[in-house]
Amino acid sequence: MWPMRMSRLFSKTLREVPADAETEGHRLLVRSGMITPIAAGVYAYMPLGLRVLHGIQSIIREEMDREGPDGRAGQELLMSSLVPIEFYERSGRDQTMAEILFRLTDHHDREFALGPTHEEVFVEVFKRNVQSYRDLPLMLYQIATKFRDEPRPRGGLIRLRQFTMKDLYSFDADQEGLDVSYQMMFDAYVRVFERCGVPVIPVLADSGAMGGNDTHEFLYLTEIGEDRCLLCPKCGYAANAEVATFVKEPAYADEEPKPLEEIDTPGLTTIEALADHLGVPKSKTCKAVFYTASYGDEHGGARKDPVLVAIRGDMDVNESKLRNALGAIELEYMDEGAVTRAGFVAGSASAVGLENMKVVADDLVVQERNLVAGANKPDKHLLNVNHDRDWKADIVADVALAAGGMLCSNCQTPMDERRGIEMGQVFKLGVKYSEAFEAFFLDAEGQQRPAVMGSYGIGIERLLAAIVEDNRDEAGIIWPRQLAPYDVHLVGLQVEKPEVREAAETLVAELESAGLSVLYDDREESPGVKFNDADLLGMPLRVTVSPRNLDKGSVELRRRDGGENELVARDAAVDEIKARLES
Repeated sequence: MWPMRMSRLFSKTLREVPADAETEGHRLLVRSGMITPIAAGVYAYMPLGLRVLHGIQSIIREEMDREGPDGRAGQELLMSSLVPIEFYERSGRDQTMAEILFRLTDHHDREFALGPTHEEVFVEVFKRNVQSYRDLPLMLYQIATKFRDEPRPRGGLIRLRQFTMKDLYSFDADQEGLDVSYQMMFDAYVRVFERCGVPVIPVLADSGAMGGNDTHEFLYLTEIGEDRCLLCPKCGYAANAEVATFVKEPAYADEEPKPLEEIDTPGLTTIEALADHLGVPKSKTCKAVFYTASYGDEHGGARKDPVLVAIRGDMDVNESKLRNALGAIELEYMDEGAVTRAGFVAGSASAVGLENMKVVADDLVVQERNLVAGANKPDKHLLNVNHDRDWKADIVADVALAAGGMLCSNCQTPMDERRGIEMGQVFKLGVKYSEAFEAFFLDAEGQQRPAVMGSYGIGIERLLAAIVEDNRDEAGIIWPRQLAPYDVHLVGLQVEKPEVREAAETLVAELESAGLSVLYDDREESPGVKFNDADLLGMPLRVTVSPRNLDKGSVELRRRDGGENELVARDAAVDEIKARLES
């Protein structure tokens, strides 16, 4: 190994806080010279930052390659980022992922996509290489670049348009085998995040465009996160808000239906205003929410239908649950202007008397009696609206969004609501992709069967972002030892003096010989600049060589994660440094 001299280090630290940085971790990564922005959602990874990425990848590889039950272990491959578009057409994800696909056409007018994920490619390669059940189970993975045309990249490395992902795909002969692979990867993910110094909580999640059944996300809880999850403090239930269930108890189901009555409500276009005016709780109202639902067809086109969602006024629509209930590819919320342009009465709409419109009702609102709802006339509402008598839903389903304080469906305890960032996700895909690609194998009886698949992903740069968010202070980054770009940050003070330069370089050589990596600050800068940069860059241990310490026959040690400056004898410095790092 050779030390990195800061006088030769390509990247430079910044004194000013980047104006466009969105989080503290993002600011530190840019200020420390770990990353450099290129465009929205696109970054260059500088020498120090790349060393951390390599460290993360090494941990992931160790955990993916670890042997599990039946001798199954990950085997690393590398797939092309350039994927024929027909692969995604065959799975239907040219439509379900249409908004984020980067498409391009070659000189022969063949259309390709830059891979946003690689289920289709892996199953095609599997199909070409596996014939018998004797070849199973298999766990194949890569660490490779992905591309997604994210409309709103955010948080520095949290949501990118080009990023690196570890994606592993398991292939089993049956569901029982998939259960083993899934648990093996679940446990491996727990170890990966623990080793990387990022606390996570596994939560039930929505499979979205991936398809399949069971899936868990691993969330890093932080207020800068986009994901919302519900946690039960008693039984441990944990779920992303997209799929979280809760106790839904009707408040007015015992009332006798009353006659329908139209009333004047001039200027009352919100549930809050309406409830305040009438002196009733919002739960006594029926809210109408409009969406446009998009559906694919066998010809590769799409149709769009307007949808009215009826839900109790004190609740919000869970768009993930709604999309699943409709079987739609995507949903687009209709704001007041879009509702008016579509011919509906914004602020006074309901399903009562509405024709030629698909109506989805939350399963709670249909149980309530005598609710207040829109009259589908300007400045008019209806009292005593009841399902079945006054309106009927085409679909009744749980489409309500869970929120903090709602009761856990397992133990009826009020749940906590937290925000978080998804660090990784594991999916039980089943046979969705293997059937679409005819990826069959011969079982012991000689019958063709589709491979049963799982999919498991971790975003490398997003994990880097979370590591910094959770390991920092006001001065800079505090790298976990196992991921630090270098073990030791050696600071030479007054290196223009020959005795200091000679002592520093001798110590660097000794540390390198002892198996430690060293970032050596040999610049002719002031102590303040050097110490500030050492804190910003965040190596586990700072070692200072200066004329004053040399006169005492010592060097100075300081742990980045806290503690006082400590003088140790120069002759014992290497052993003391190794001991500090090991502790």
